[in-house]
Amino acid sequence: MKLVFAGTPEVAVPALDALIASDRHEVAAVVTRPDAPAGRGRRLVASPVAERAEEAGIEVLKPARPRDEAFLARLREIAPDCCPVVAYGALLPKVALDVPARGWVNLHFSLLPAWRGAAPVQHAVMAGDEVTGASTFLIEEGLDSGPVYGVLTEEVRPTDTSGDLLTRLAFAGAGLLAATMDGIEDGTLHAVPQPPEGVTLAPKITVEDAQVDWSAPALRVDRVVRGCTPAPGAWTLFRGERLKLVQAVPVLDRTDLAPGELSAAKNNVYAGTGSHAVELLWVQPQGKKPMRAADWARGVRIAPGELLGA
Repeated sequence: MKLVFAGTPEVAVPALDALIASDRHEVAAVVTRPDAPAGRGRRLVASPVAERAEEAGIEVLKPARPRDEAFLARLREIAPDCCPVVAYGALLPKVALDVPARGWVNLHFSLLPAWRGAAPVQHAVMAGDEVTGASTFLIEEGLDSGPVYGVLTEEVRPTDTSGDLLTRLAFAGAGLLAATMDGIEDGTLHAVPQPPEGVTLAPKITVEDAQVDWSAPALRVDRVVRGCTPAPGAWTLFRGERLKLVQAVPVLDRTDLAPGELSAAKNNVYAGTGSHAVELLWVQPQGKKPMRAADWARGVRIAPGELLGA
């Protein structure tokens, strides 16, 4: 089939690579978000998908909005059979959805209908899911509500951050998307409507969502830290400034600290929660690079009874 691939971040690159490598399909063009400012100089930088497409000599389309007439006209000229999508980052209007004969097929990183929305992996980790996965589905105008072509499952490991889990799903999902394109082309794969029960939503995680509530149980604190790593980064307040929590682990045998109360030894830093303590392993003070929590504690000289979040 002739394909136009839509995607933007690094997590979409493995799927693009899988389709480029396929001997059954032609990636005629790539659709991605416009160049965005990055770094200290805030210079405009192309998306990872755009960079990979340019390396492969593939035409790159960067519409400000997918309903822009110039973009739609070019899409009609290319006349793709199907448009596979991975984390494109913009809503597709019906006028664009109607262009490819076999529709737009999205690789979504959850077991639909669970975790529909922008941040399925973060929500799966924060909710304590033991298993998640990826799904390919036909895009409709609703939010991730279209019929499903295929799924794969992936264990959520006890120490997974959302970054760890998303990386595994990106590579496993690349194979699923390529197989879905094969099945659509040869007519062996048919989309099945999602069941009405089991729907959960996964909206974008905001900076406010990533603030740690020290009155919550230690397992909840652990999940928030892992789910918000690498972005937007779990955080708390310390002496009026934000302190990012890069890595923290529950300590099941310590219950002597009040919520948010700090205790620092030579090589260990503990914080109380609503249940037992967590050990802070890595933190990032405001305006500084990540560092070992023990080194941070020695530098700030934590006072007895001093609290996080205050």
